[in-house]
Amino acid sequence: MTEQTTKRPVWMTKNLVTLSWVSLLQDAASEMLYPILPIFLNTVLGAPAAVVGAIEGAAEATAAATKLASRWLNRFMPRKVMVFLGYSGAALGKVIIALAGFWPVVLLGRIVDRLGKGLRSAPRDALLVQGVDAKNRGRVIGFHRSADTLGAVIGPLLALALLAIFDNNLRPVLWFAVAPGIISAVLVLLVKDDQPRQRSEKVAKPIVVAAAKTTSIVSSLSKVSRLNLAIALIVGFGLVNFSDALVLLHLSQEGFSLQWVIGSYLLFNISYALLSFPAGMLSDRMAPHRVFALGMLAFAIAYGGLALTSDKIWTLGLVVIYGAFAAVNDTVGKSWVSKLAPDDRQLWAQSRLQGLSGFAILISGIWAGLTWNLGSGFGTFPLAISAALALVFAGVLATRKF
Repeated sequence: MTEQTTKRPVWMTKNLVTLSWVSLLQDAASEMLYPILPIFLNTVLGAPAAVVGAIEGAAEATAAATKLASRWLNRFMPRKVMVFLGYSGAALGKVIIALAGFWPVVLLGRIVDRLGKGLRSAPRDALLVQGVDAKNRGRVIGFHRSADTLGAVIGPLLALALLAIFDNNLRPVLWFAVAPGIISAVLVLLVKDDQPRQRSEKVAKPIVVAAAKTTSIVSSLSKVSRLNLAIALIVGFGLVNFSDALVLLHLSQEGFSLQWVIGSYLLFNISYALLSFPAGMLSDRMAPHRVFALGMLAFAIAYGGLALTSDKIWTLGLVVIYGAFAAVNDTVGKSWVSKLAPDDRQLWAQSRLQGLSGFAILISGIWAGLTWNLGSGFGTFPLAISAALALVFAGVLATRKF
């Protein structure tokens, strides 16, 4: 029996295991904050829904700009350093939020936090697929997303326990979120980087057989065009996929208690965590764009249902469906792009995808916040509009070849 058969699968690299632990801890920290933050802003600091949406949009735009710049930053610092600084920045952002006495300080904390996310996300995802065959990258991304989202299950559980201990006082929960964030940053030091800085894009071999060169160029152009189309479709959908903070605010305004909101978010993350790896495996076995279309259908059902009902039992079922969408959106979107991008341009591809998607979330957060009180209020109008447009995206992806 060989050593490899007695150990983990070939695609489960040491970087994948380490970065999965890093993300689990960081997400546990972040998700202690996330479900209570819109309520903290709205009820404690007096920020209206439009401000909540704008804060999340500005935070995501900050992350987006940093993600787009990460390929350029890689010329001056190794990917591992970028990831370390990114997780460290996220911990600092949580300290600022815990200190906040009025909502602009929360905005500052979210921007610092998202600067960290923007700095780390693309190089981390490039390190995840380092040395992994393209046919297994869905599994890699899915495994990492499952670990990341397991942290998002642990976080709300800790938040519920702390709220019970501190009699629903939100402030201590904000402070407890700092510790796992710091530990996650330290663990990054164990990651291995085989390609620390961006390689030169100059042509390495000036003499190439003409026929082979022509074939290579045609193949490369085809793959690049498919890559650009995939990124455009995913980013375009982001324009209707507004921040989860607004979804949580919708639940709160519909009459859900703080514990119910956190519990709903916990259920969402359980669904997300359980389905991320299967979604990644499915995208390794069939066309990723068709799997992505299934995710959009789940999104349309979830958002449309939330716009139509305030019943708690129905809402919990819709939250589970929304978790299925999140698993597909994050896992399949990243693995789809990873499969199309050359091995030495993974950071470039992920930075474009994640950066442009962040700007899309900024736009969606703004329009959703501005239309929040239209119709019956409580966000039912933007939820319904997003659901309808998601059905259009799903139809396009399901019926066309990419």
